[in-house]
Amino acid sequence: MKNTKTIGMLLIAGAVGVLVPYTVLTIIFDYPDVLREDPGVVLTRFHAGGPQLILVWWAFALLGLPLLPAYVRLGQWLQRQTTYMQWVTAVGVVSIVVQMAGLLRWVFVVPALAQLYVSAENEGTRTTATVVFQAFHQFGGVLLGEHMGQLFTVVWTFMVSLAILQLRLFPRWVAWFGMVTAAIYALAQAELAATVIPGFPVWEAAGFIGSTLWLVWLITVGARLIRIDSRHLSGSNPAKQNLRSSGHFPTS
Repeated sequence: MKNTKTIGMLLIAGAVGVLVPYTVLTIIFDYPDVLREDPGVVLTRFHAGGPQLILVWWAFALLGLPLLPAYVRLGQWLQRQTTYMQWVTAVGVVSIVVQMAGLLRWVFVVPALAQLYVSAENEGTRTTATVVFQAFHQFGGVLLGEHMGQLFTVVWTFMVSLAILQLRLFPRWVAWFGMVTAAIYALAQAELAATVIPGFPVWEAAGFIGSTLWLVWLITVGARLIRIDSRHLSGSNPAKQNLRSSGHFPTS
């Protein structure tokens, strides 16, 4: 079962790779609350963080990369037994790419704007820096990273959970856990709408709860995949027997 072990290890590595820098950012940069602060406040605090803060953002963008091959391998493993995993995998890959692009603005765009803002000798320069920052913030952050990235992650999570439920790969609670997680995470989209529609109803905790549960779910699925062996595939479960006899479950 080397293939399932590899997928499981990649899912866990990617989840931990996201969780560690995320946690560091909450401590040293008040993330994610800082994202909705006034641009001048964000730029000043970012500049004060120095190279250390830039490196943490770089880690946040790249340490989740193991999820990319994990999504692809998991999709390949499931796609012959479902009618939808090919497009679901594509959605998952896009979610990773756009979130990475959004996060990397903190490495290659924001430092220059923060330096320009804090060293400005006149109000006009500071105003220019804040306007440019706000534009990149809405496009790279709200549109790409948070809207497209999170929304596509929600779709991927729900559909993979559905496949797990239909194929009876793991206990049913694993699939339902993923579906509930996706539903909660989807509610975080309301906060993004509120950035352009004042007064839009928002559940402020949805993003934190949804993303945290999503990481826990990834680790859970990864652990379950690692534990799969021939004993799990030789029982009386008809779905698993069919998967094994068709050759779609790796047997070595």
